[in-house]
Amino acid sequence: MRPRAMVASLVLAVVSAMGPRPVLPVLAPAPPSDSVPAASSTSVPPVAVPGAKDAGCDPIAGHECLLPFPNDWFTVNARTATGLRVELSAGAMPRNEEGVPVDPASWNTADGFSPGSMLLAHVPGLDLARTGAAPVTDIGWSLRRDAPIVIVDTVTGERWPYWAELDAGATDPARRALIVRPARNLIEGHRYAVALRGLKDASGVPLRAPETFTRLTGADLPLGDPLAVRQRALRRTLADLATAGVDRRGLHLAWDFTVASGRGLAGPVLSMRDEALRALRGAAPRFTVESVTDLTEAQDPGIAREVTGEIQVPNYLDKPGAPPGARLNRDQDGRPRPLGDTLRTRYQCVIPRSAFTRPATPALYGHGLLGRAAEVRSRDVREMAGQQGFVFCATAWIGMSEEDVQHVAGVFRDLSAFGTVPDRLQQSLLNFVLLGRAMVGRDGFTGHRAFRDEQGRPLFDRRAGLAYDGNSQGGISGGALVAVSPDVRNAVLGVTGMNYSTLLNRSTAFQPFQRIMDEAYPDRLTQQVCFALMQMLWDRAETNGYAQHLTDDPLPGSPRHRVLLHVAYGDHQVSTVTAQVEARTIGARVHQPAVAAGRDPDVAPYWGIRALPPRPYAGSALIVWDSGAVTPPRTNTPPLGTAYGRDPHHDPRNSPEARVQKAHFLREGVVVDVCGGAPCTAEPVSAVPDALPVTASGETPGTVHARP
Repeated sequence: MRPRAMVASLVLAVVSAMGPRPVLPVLAPAPPSDSVPAASSTSVPPVAVPGAKDAGCDPIAGHECLLPFPNDWFTVNARTATGLRVELSAGAMPRNEEGVPVDPASWNTADGFSPGSMLLAHVPGLDLARTGAAPVTDIGWSLRRDAPIVIVDTVTGERWPYWAELDAGATDPARRALIVRPARNLIEGHRYAVALRGLKDASGVPLRAPETFTRLTGADLPLGDPLAVRQRALRRTLADLATAGVDRRGLHLAWDFTVASGRGLAGPVLSMRDEALRALRGAAPRFTVESVTDLTEAQDPGIAREVTGEIQVPNYLDKPGAPPGARLNRDQDGRPRPLGDTLRTRYQCVIPRSAFTRPATPALYGHGLLGRAAEVRSRDVREMAGQQGFVFCATAWIGMSEEDVQHVAGVFRDLSAFGTVPDRLQQSLLNFVLLGRAMVGRDGFTGHRAFRDEQGRPLFDRRAGLAYDGNSQGGISGGALVAVSPDVRNAVLGVTGMNYSTLLNRSTAFQPFQRIMDEAYPDRLTQQVCFALMQMLWDRAETNGYAQHLTDDPLPGSPRHRVLLHVAYGDHQVSTVTAQVEARTIGARVHQPAVAAGRDPDVAPYWGIRALPPRPYAGSALIVWDSGAVTPPRTNTPPLGTAYGRDPHHDPRNSPEARVQKAHFLREGVVVDVCGGAPCTAEPVSAVPDALPVTASGETPGTVHARP
């Protein structure tokens, strides 16, 4: 069974086991509406909202409590790197079908919002084409002087590129979110001002601004007016916009927000990593070898040996054994601290036949969506190892692994528990770091006979440096791992992207979870708010929160990295628009021509990404592999149905040319053109087994010659 089909089957089984839930009305904890539809000829007087700040709502735009979002109105002054702390109230949070609000506790530890925040607003009647807003197919249009949507970095004065879209999945036009997505991640700790202006409906009629916003942009309100505090905050935003050349006349809405700091995003994992490595004093973590299986050439012409075992990792989660649903164990200052027990983290390695002649290159491998470490045994990884001379070792992305399926499915019924997913993922980042240290550290794997030949020579060269190769989820979370790893320098992120808040609606793999979410949070406007909130926590364990430090601006204790992004044109599971955002953020260059002329519908394909030079390039890059898939929707919807044909998601990793390019990059950090100056193409993958057959006991047929 293919990985995506397996996940869908598991999730649907979980959904069925949960049984139907009664459909209850969604409670909207918000003050009365004060926005006016464009077609209305009446005027609703402005509404003063007593204690709006205390209720957790922003009265600026209407009755949607958390909109616009992200928004510094939902912060308080604090002793943090940004000087702020997020403060969301339970009364303002989304509620599920049972009327249970999302518990804001996990979010209220943040010192700002996601660097990949999608900007959300509710503008009934808005037509983006009539308004002239930049679509995903023409990002450069977003920077024109008269653009109807403006994002300004208030620190630098720079206008920020973006694309705008209306939620295409909303069946009720009145509940359709305006979504503005940065085309390059926002800068940590910077404050951004947002302006919406000159908005129009489908007939080209200008939309009127919300009455309260109009009042706030007018004369000073008396100090006793409940809206006076909101007006003072808005004055700062308007001044920043004016400095950037955006006049308040014609404004429909304006607000500001601050991006979380690097310390706020990566600090917990760095703290865990540094404490764990200090305890090792430069040595490798303790490990065991459970089984060593030798394979004949008839069984596998490329792989000679498979090794499984466990490494010991300190547990930073709040339950012994770190099961699904556990959270980070924090001290009174919010820092992660060891619970006291030791996790016995399973690993699995594949060793190529060529390693018995010449030591191989050590590399970590990251599995796909809700998978397991055994994916390192899949056909494409075995062939990469065997043909190119790599030893790949893998462990599970706990938090989003096979054992987490039931818990993750349940999370979408009540997002109060969502923080457990990125919390476990942060533990998995530490698990991977220590697995890498076991591969290249003193007294590590190469000291054990399982990783030596019959003459006692190591089967891989730990001094060659540690590489990383991951696919799908292994690319999305792999960027975070690479950013925090002290040992990895070169990495390939396969069929990759970042920012789940952008990815989910566009992915066929999310559909089983979408079904659960549709039952629990049926209102699409509420769902978009949920995605924006979820991203704030996901940032702590996926590339989106680490991209600023993925290449030339490394995190403390990490080296500079070079990263190769391999994407599949028309990917059904990981939207390639997110890989383009990643490439712009990390400064990667793109192989040109990326695809054949006329293949990409964008006005300026791969806008803002410089082309690779015609010679081998020592740096980060984006390579598009085209196997003939249909161009996916340009909306926030997945490529479902026969019109979109087969999914090319597995094609790049199965291309021999792609593997050659990956091997050069993982060893040398150099991008070599394996496509002869033409677009890179891959053959569609036929239906073949992903892994070697296993016996009834779950083991690979072969000679097991060590089981300590």
